[in-house]
Amino acid sequence: MRDDESCYQAVKSRDGRFDGAFFVGVRTTGIYCRPSCPATTPKRENVAFYPSAAAAQGEGFRACKRCRPDSAPGSADWHFRGDVVARAMRLIGDGVIDREGVGGLADRLGYSSRQVRRQLTAEVGAGPVALARAQRAQSARVLLQTTELPVTEIAFASGFASVRQFNDTIKEIYALTPREVRGTGPGPAVTAAAGVPLRLPYRRPYAAGEIFDFLGRRALPGVEEITGERGARIYRRTLRLPHGPGFAAVHEEHGDRGWLDCVLQLSELRDLTAATQRIRRLFDLDADPAAVAAHFADDPVLGPLAAARPGLRAPGAADPHEAAVKAVLGQQITVEAARRLGGTLVEAYGERLPSSCGSLTTLFPATSVLAGADLEELGMPRSRRATIITLAAALDSGAVVLDPGADREKAERDLLALRGIGPWTAGYIRMRSLGDPDVLLSGDVALNQALARHPGARPDGWSPWGSYATHHLWNSL
Repeated sequence: MRDDESCYQAVKSRDGRFDGAFFVGVRTTGIYCRPSCPATTPKRENVAFYPSAAAAQGEGFRACKRCRPDSAPGSADWHFRGDVVARAMRLIGDGVIDREGVGGLADRLGYSSRQVRRQLTAEVGAGPVALARAQRAQSARVLLQTTELPVTEIAFASGFASVRQFNDTIKEIYALTPREVRGTGPGPAVTAAAGVPLRLPYRRPYAAGEIFDFLGRRALPGVEEITGERGARIYRRTLRLPHGPGFAAVHEEHGDRGWLDCVLQLSELRDLTAATQRIRRLFDLDADPAAVAAHFADDPVLGPLAAARPGLRAPGAADPHEAAVKAVLGQQITVEAARRLGGTLVEAYGERLPSSCGSLTTLFPATSVLAGADLEELGMPRSRRATIITLAAALDSGAVVLDPGADREKAERDLLALRGIGPWTAGYIRMRSLGDPDVLLSGDVALNQALARHPGARPDGWSPWGSYATHHLWNSL
């Protein structure tokens, strides 16, 4: 949490870089806003600052109808930190509270429920239940404003235990009934079968072209596709979600608007939160590009590279297990060769879906399937096939954990303990599957080629943004 005076200066300047980093409650109106809200700046004595939307709601503030603070980009703190609070916030964002309760969250973190509650309240200003409640309300607002689903169905799809709880929460947070919230939507609603249209916000700038290039070169047939011309492409993929399969379509952005358009088609609307967060991680939408650029500004190598590609992101993963298996497939071969191997793996062991979306027909193979396969179809050396099988078994049993709340240091140690997993593979999995922003891939051929062009490079000074340094150097080739 920043000090109050610097927070107020950010509010006065309507600085969008701080959206999601803190929230401002206006005592005279009872409304809370994001720092960039276009409304008249309130007097200093009339405002209070909160580290989360849930904390502001807990103090009785209602969400502003102009800046919609509940839909601000996620705090970059939870993106790069690895402590228990950050891990908890990532798990709550993935919907763990709705699926497993506070006890399930605590078990995943290795702490007691009381300890988790105390640490979250101390830093975020709200406990896990309040944070999950705020997230449910935001999911409900999206469904109310973008679909024609009955209000009762939306209540349960958003994770509420009862219609009464749903009605009371919406009225408290938005000062509107659910039907009134529906009337404030941006346009005509669509049927649930047509998908849920979303705007996924980010902090400007955003190098959309580069991230679509990166994903397109690695897209596996049947699971992923990119269509259209550069500047107007659509990335589509299948999703393995807690309650059933889904599809996501993300549109390449025009003009740095501050969001990516996305449409989600879900077997169960209860998976809206999980699907949204997984796409956000894939496209690295909660990063703070200003902090990364400022850190690299005076570096003789990365300063010019960062200036040439403002807003370059480090893509994460929509499915961390998929990204981990693809990392093993990519050992010591080209990206295109790894893509062909991945396509063969999907064709032989992928889960066919009952309905398709364009060329998307298949879920990436489940770890339980790969753990019991011989993988002879891949035509790979026996040792490499054994590594995939060993990794799949470890992921399936929980011996290696790659969920959003995983301890990154422990996950890397557990990966390195597996036969056939070396520093490059463990680092790549840590960067992609776990979204770690500070991985400079040792032993990477392309990275070493880029470094050879810059004999004055000082990698020791690139932390805590090593993953972004890696992508800038890759793009410099």
